[in-house]
Amino acid sequence: MNAPASIETSPRIPAPTGKTACVVGAGFGGLALAIRLQSAGIATTVVEGRDKPGGRAYFWEKETDRGTFTFDAGPTVITDPDCLRELWGLTGHDMAEDVELKEVSPFYRLNWPDGTNFDYSNDEAHLRAEINRVAPGDVGGYEEFLDYSARVFEEGYVKLGHVPFLDFKSMLKAAPALVKNQAWNSVYAMVSKYIESEKLREALSFHTLLVGGNPMETSSIYALIHKLEKDGGVWWAMGGTNRLVAGMVRHFERIGGTVRLGDPVERVTTMGDHVRGVETASGWSGQFDAVASNADIMHSYRDLLGDNVRGQQYAAKLAKKRFSPSLFVVHFGIEGAWPGIPHHMILFGPRYRGLLEDIYKHGVLPRDFSIYLHHPSVSDPSMAPEGMSTFYALVPVAHQGKLPIDWDEMGPELEARILAELERRLIPGLSERIVTKFSYAPKDFAQDLNAHMGSAFSLEPILTQSAWFRGHNRDDVLKNFYLVGAGTHPGAGIPGVVGSAKATAGLMLEDLAV
Repeated sequence: MNAPASIETSPRIPAPTGKTACVVGAGFGGLALAIRLQSAGIATTVVEGRDKPGGRAYFWEKETDRGTFTFDAGPTVITDPDCLRELWGLTGHDMAEDVELKEVSPFYRLNWPDGTNFDYSNDEAHLRAEINRVAPGDVGGYEEFLDYSARVFEEGYVKLGHVPFLDFKSMLKAAPALVKNQAWNSVYAMVSKYIESEKLREALSFHTLLVGGNPMETSSIYALIHKLEKDGGVWWAMGGTNRLVAGMVRHFERIGGTVRLGDPVERVTTMGDHVRGVETASGWSGQFDAVASNADIMHSYRDLLGDNVRGQQYAAKLAKKRFSPSLFVVHFGIEGAWPGIPHHMILFGPRYRGLLEDIYKHGVLPRDFSIYLHHPSVSDPSMAPEGMSTFYALVPVAHQGKLPIDWDEMGPELEARILAELERRLIPGLSERIVTKFSYAPKDFAQDLNAHMGSAFSLEPILTQSAWFRGHNRDDVLKNFYLVGAGTHPGAGIPGVVGSAKATAGLMLEDLAV
């Protein structure tokens, strides 16, 4: 099913305000912020160090003698498409001009080692039939859990998801709602209050892993993801997530924005308690009325602001915080079409709690694992040559601070184990069907994205690192330096970083209007 038709609008060109801004990094958060600023008449420049925009939503095209395979780095799950459409609507445009969205159903197929499958979607009749099949007697508990999810969605996403937390008073105002909804409980603990089946507990709690959180420790507020998916669905951008990024860039440039690629920012310059501009590796520099960083939060303070006392002091504070795990991702293109394998799958391993403890607490590389399998060519054949398929298999692993191993040595071994597990459980003869493959490890997150310790999601989303306790959307000391993206409120994931852009843009527009 295609995205619903949008209401006709009248495009307009933003009226210049005479103010300028720079956004460091062209990830989803950075581009969303840049579009908001440019739409308000702030002459905005985005500076990106890599050769393509997207940040974590980078992509590769692999040429083979069988044709071209397209591999998205991720993210691959698009929820709340309205938060994206809003970016175009600011200037009377329609996202459909630049991006074609396709709804994905089921959202996910969950698979356990005993062969049990569970299809999760917002098809209510089918979902209840699935629950009755896999977890008889838990339908009533699921209804109660959905009610809870709706409550925390209203409080955590609708009311607070786009609101900056700049002082502790703002946290105190949110406290009654957090207490009322028992936010001190973990997602898994809250699910377990309603659900008896261990399989269904896993099915309803794994989502926090998609934003870097341990289901056993991440605040139950994150149960809002179920309501978010239920209401808005799960979508795919035709041509790949990279086409959504390209559409954002196209729209940003259409309304007058400037994108500078392949020239990493090396320094954010300051004078007193203000930032002045940026300097890049090529020697280019620019002065701006405001600078926002979509770069890794530690990199932003430790490196980009390393010459400033504020940068040094806050980097030292960040070093004491808990960062999310990293990922090991195997991208592979194979012979044959596989219509029986849905777009998104979770292949659970033999352990759940124990595996999470190994990754988040112990920092070991266990022999077992759970796999998130992405199969975009089943929804979008353009992602692979005719008669071929594109996949990636993602496994959470501890970040380099907990697991300082040589990934050049360990990577090939883990890759082989992951592919062997997929061959055993899902794709017969996989090893003989592979046309092209490559892997992406924690060291690549650290090298390509300046991600602290190779973390894939920035700060871990525990309650004491959320809202005011997370990086602030506007710095407390440097008056015109701002943050956007996973390291600031509300956190990781496409809706999260797009929400952070809305919160940060509100602050910047208010400050620049002075």
